[in-house]
Amino acid sequence: MTVWWGRRNLHSRLALLVAGTVALALVAFAVASWIAVRELQEHRINAQLSADAQAISQAPGQWASSRAALPDPGFADGFPGGGGFPGGGGFPGRGGPHRRELGPRWQIVDSSGTVISSPDNPLPVTALCKEAAAGLTRRHPVQEEVSIGGATYRMLTMPLNGGGAVQVAINESDSARTLTILALLLAAGCVIGIAAAAFVGRAVARAGLLPVERLTSAVEGVAATTDLTRPIEVTGEDEIARLGRSVNTMLAAIDSSRRAQRALVEDAGHELRTPLTSIRTNVELLLAVERQPEHAHRLPPEERAKLLEDLDAQVRELATLTTELVELAREETAREEPEPVELSDVVTSAINRVRIRAPGLTFGTDLSPVTVTGRPSELERMVVNVLDNAAKWSPPGGEVTTTLTADGTLTVSDTGPGIAEDDLPFVFDRFYRATAARSMPGSGLGLAIVAQTAAQHGGTVTAGRNEPQGTTVRIRLPVSTE
Repeated sequence: MTVWWGRRNLHSRLALLVAGTVALALVAFAVASWIAVRELQEHRINAQLSADAQAISQAPGQWASSRAALPDPGFADGFPGGGGFPGGGGFPGRGGPHRRELGPRWQIVDSSGTVISSPDNPLPVTALCKEAAAGLTRRHPVQEEVSIGGATYRMLTMPLNGGGAVQVAINESDSARTLTILALLLAAGCVIGIAAAAFVGRAVARAGLLPVERLTSAVEGVAATTDLTRPIEVTGEDEIARLGRSVNTMLAAIDSSRRAQRALVEDAGHELRTPLTSIRTNVELLLAVERQPEHAHRLPPEERAKLLEDLDAQVRELATLTTELVELAREETAREEPEPVELSDVVTSAINRVRIRAPGLTFGTDLSPVTVTGRPSELERMVVNVLDNAAKWSPPGGEVTTTLTADGTLTVSDTGPGIAEDDLPFVFDRFYRATAARSMPGSGLGLAIVAQTAAQHGGTVTAGRNEPQGTTVRIRLPVSTE
């Protein structure tokens, strides 16, 4: 059933849900109506049996010798004018517009169970009837169903004062026929109602899901054309319109990500092309010398050593660039989980690493204890990149000052030439290299990684001039409150 339901489209599901809901309501209403009518029929039959038996029991001797009709139950004491038989002892039921036939069968039995009336259609004297006539039922009427001539009758036996009983029976065929007709009508009504509900439910589902179909077609069009620049047309303020706006936001984010990815690939290809071309040229020169030893004199040993050193530097630069590209493009799923980090320890570890690579510089520190939530290795690489950049631009014997305050602000200042005003807005862009930096080793990704890491940790990074000379990079990270 679950598999079958899963294969149905949304239109069919909504139509089935509407039809099912209406079906349950109609069936519940039909059953309740049929039960209510049946109870009313039962009450009517029981009331008629009790009224007829009560009327006969008031004068059993007079009723025993005649088949009289009962008076209309609306008259006082059962007869017009109240009390007794009209006309001084005449039997009720002879003449008068308010008479009805006793219905339809009755008889009187004595205490032994013998019939003492002369009914046209005698009733069976059952064991329960004999017990009631003998006074064994404590004057409580006894009701039972009997079969007479193939028909089912409901028979009431009412004990008489002094012994004996009155039996009254009503054929239940009319009641059963009425209930059968009612059941057929209710069943037909349920079938028609369920069919109408299914039709209306499908129409309503189709009309209600029309905006969804339009949105689906638009999304499928985007998927087919891969054109992320054309937004989906959205109208209204309902849930479908909200979904459409969300899809447009998602498409814009995907388009921005794709553009950034394309730009990264293009920039990376450009940056990789230069060292690879140089490496290829140098390797081809060395291979030419190896293949033609007679021309080895054209490459003196000192030139050969310089060429090998250049190759080593270019390979190192290529490895650094590859590492930085991987770091810059790393997915969230490959990163470690954030945790509380003592930032002063991270900064101290980064300073110790950079101090080894720049032994000719002085590193001054003023670090306050501060805890942030982040990824330790990424935070350390961020600080190392900032310190490496400061060390690269600092003159021999210069000083790099690192300050960490309790509000999570990390400041790194150097005494180098500083950043030109025109270059300040772009120093954190990928592969951006100022004019003065193009003659120095580097990929232009170091500060871009700093900006990305700071943003991923909920912080910001800015760069400015260090008076009187140099550059200051300031990183602000949110302090952990735990």
